Amino acid sequence: MKYFAAFLPMKDKELSDKYRQAHLDFLNKLKDEGTIPAYGRFVDGAGGLVIYKGESQEEVEELVKQDPFVAEGARDFEVHEWALVSDHWK
Repeated sequence: MKYFAAFLPMKDKELSDKYRQAHLDFLNKLKDEGTIPAYGRFVDGAGGLVIYKGESQEEVEELVKQDPFVAEGARDFEVHEWALVSDHWK
């Protein structure tokens, strides 16, 4: 299993506000399934970061595209494979 960092930069604040709860519900579901070990927003309002576990970047990008923030045009996204050094959240 590999780790991936998904950066979700702000695209439309109004849409982000509108779809925030759906986004959080989506993340919490994947967290409960063990796919997302950590996520959070940037305090300066620039967007957020989600850490995914997956087999490939393509697999994770398909999940990210299902996030209501991305699907509804509130956020853009970038996904990068991430070399985990410390896993304090386990």
